[in-house]
Amino acid sequence: MKLIRKIIQKLELLAKEEKKQEKILDEIKGLYSQLDLPEKALLFKEIIEKIETPKEDLIHIVKRLNSDMEKGEWSLFLSELRQKLSSPRLDLLMKISRLPGGLKFLLDLRSDLLTAKREWNIFELNALDRDIVLLFELWFCEGFLYLEEITLDSTYRQIEIIKNSDLVHPMTSIEEMIKRLGKDRRCFALYHRLIPHEPIVFIEVALTKGIPRKIDEIIGAESKADSIDTAVFYSINNTQNGLAGLGLGRVLIAKVMEHLKKDDDRIKNFVTLSPVPGFWQSYLKPILEGKDEKFLLKSKDIPLFFSKRQRSVILKKAGISEEKEFNRALIQILSKEDWIKDQKLVKALERPMIKIAAHYILKEKTPTGKPLNPVANFHLGNGATVSEDNINFLANTSSRGLKESCSIMVNYIYSVALLTTIGRSLRWLGKIVRK
Repeated sequence: MKLIRKIIQKLELLAKEEKKQEKILDEIKGLYSQLDLPEKALLFKEIIEKIETPKEDLIHIVKRLNSDMEKGEWSLFLSELRQKLSSPRLDLLMKISRLPGGLKFLLDLRSDLLTAKREWNIFELNALDRDIVLLFELWFCEGFLYLEEITLDSTYRQIEIIKNSDLVHPMTSIEEMIKRLGKDRRCFALYHRLIPHEPIVFIEVALTKGIPRKIDEIIGAESKADSIDTAVFYSINNTQNGLAGLGLGRVLIAKVMEHLKKDDDRIKNFVTLSPVPGFWQSYLKPILEGKDEKFLLKSKDIPLFFSKRQRSVILKKAGISEEKEFNRALIQILSKEDWIKDQKLVKALERPMIKIAAHYILKEKTPTGKPLNPVANFHLGNGATVSEDNINFLANTSSRGLKESCSIMVNYIYSVALLTTIGRSLRWLGKIVRK
């Protein structure tokens, strides 16, 4: 608690001090870096409690609400009320964001805040989170953001950052990243003018003939740039966790679509080839085990996706004879990775697994009514569409693809009409610069 008290004191000093602000912020950053995550969660609670409008300052104002006022008096009353309700935390955060390195510090701080909220479901941290989000909505808007294309002429540092930040399809060497840059392999990044050396969010694009159904058709595939009609967004990564939920991925997708459409009129289709994180470990496997309370799909429903012949093949391969043990047989098979080598198993699994995945993507919702799958939530929230026909089996047969989504990937379809609905609001981003 000693470090936490010191940080609170420094923050309160920074809120009042007009001189030596950079020095105070450096001291705060140094102290903050010494905290572990549980201590940071305690600090966030202290910030909410200590740096706030006192209740006593509002009581006498609230009492005046029921009194008779002339029009002029009412306006003055509202002005005073707004001034009193102004968040002292937000004022402090704004001051920090204007200092050198301050905005990056707040990005990292919100990243820790979001992690703490997820880890311990601490609802009261929302007060601080809302203040930071409001600040970011002001900073990450017109005039501060710009787009650049990452090419083979980009600096080694920029290419390395992209390579190290790709969590969708990780790379082990800089040579792998270089293979993703070229005539039919493109990469675009969104930057902030106060953090010019570090992309905020980036997207990797493959230009193809037709819509690819497997990741092997994109990564490691030979160039066919002389015959293309489709732009495939196959990897979208947010490099700043503190910006989660601000919709910058949507800005990037729309602007890149606009650029590619103008750059090459052969491109008629804009699609993704996206993973389905959580499909096996967090969704299908728990349901098969009977832990289906929070899902629309129930354990008893799973066998109904399979024909009698398909169930027979799966039971036989698992060495299980009783029909009522079908779900256990499915767990046994899908928990391993060698099922993809058995053509009979693959054939028996394909259609049912696609239908189950479609149910997961299209029908399973969070308590707030959003798609349960985070990738589906992102793309459908951005205006993309998807159907069962866009769900691909054996699309990613890597170890990760099998463990994460039983080899399934999805083509989310982006309509060019999307550009007309949100494109006008993005004009201020200007032209994409080749870096």
